[in-house]
Amino acid sequence: MSDNPFGGMFGDIFSLLGQQGPDAWYTTATQLALNIARGADGDPNPEPIERQRLEEFAPIVGRHVDALLGVPREHAVTAVNRTMLTLAALAQWRPLMEPMVASSASMGEDLDLADNPLMAQMASTLGPLFAGFQMGSVAGHFSERAWSLAALPLPRLDDQRLLVVNNLKSFAEAWSLERDEVYVFALAQEFVASLVLTQSGTGDALRALLIDAVREAAKAQGDLLTKLQSMVDPSDLDKLMSDPESLLDGIEMPEETDATRAINAAASVLLAFFEAAAHEITAAILGPRPALVEAYRRHRRSDARGEDAASALFGISTQGPHHDAAARFVASMKNEHTLRVFDALLRVDGLPSSAELDDPASWFERVTNSPLA
Repeated sequence: MSDNPFGGMFGDIFSLLGQQGPDAWYTTATQLALNIARGADGDPNPEPIERQRLEEFAPIVGRHVDALLGVPREHAVTAVNRTMLTLAALAQWRPLMEPMVASSASMGEDLDLADNPLMAQMASTLGPLFAGFQMGSVAGHFSERAWSLAALPLPRLDDQRLLVVNNLKSFAEAWSLERDEVYVFALAQEFVASLVLTQSGTGDALRALLIDAVREAAKAQGDLLTKLQSMVDPSDLDKLMSDPESLLDGIEMPEETDATRAINAAASVLLAFFEAAAHEITAAILGPRPALVEAYRRHRRSDARGEDAASALFGISTQGPHHDAAARFVASMKNEHTLRVFDALLRVDGLPSSAELDDPASWFERVTNSPLA
């Protein structure tokens, strides 16, 4: 008989997982994410009257976005619940996560597991599923408060625009704002983000930065095996099986590197531009909305933990001094050249570098003199 009373049980589990194929990690991510997204309230669908109001504003907002960036698009929008946004996020993030999954498949090779065959089997079998646990956890929590995919400046596979109406309502009520102004702002933000992030040049530039950033983020995966090695108590193993999210507690992002500085510079300017454009369009349609400006600023600082965790999955930090620098960057360009200057973000060479984040004039000179301009 095995000295490990759990050896037989885990052996059966590993055998079962091995039969599920290379997509087992994504199945795990989806199941965990949907369980979180449904929440205690069962994730109700948006009320028809709210969906209709959102759809009425869409063409008005869309025309302002067309005028801002000079790229006409259809003005369709879909009102969804948290579950639908979660599924969309998983589908969009999957190709970006695959390098991390490939890395995690061999993350136990650098650890000495010769004296622990159970851990060796865990490392070879469950490695990709750890990435699935992470992705599922952050995708589920992302949709708890996020309004749309615009919260993450990641390249997109398509230009569908989804807005979680119930989250918009909750935000408006929490900050005592008119629902219409929140709808217009969220529509503008999502329309601009969708346009920018579906451009092939922008997407290619972001993917190049993400390759290195995701590699840095994947280094944190090694900590997972270290935690598992310490789980020798049966009660800990039982907790892992019943609550896989507990495995992620205490896993920290790696130290800042050139790769993370590069993606943070680009991502923070994209987010700052999406926000500035949304405020400008909202003001053009409804008049100045200082309360909304302040509420959104505070929301991003204190109520966006789900979005912050989702960004961290890709090596992006949505908090910190680089975001203050990005806000100054966008404000400077708006004051000197209007927001139309950010049509450069639609090109492969339009994203600012880390050095340009603190020197907006150098970015402007580069993009305006680019042969692609």
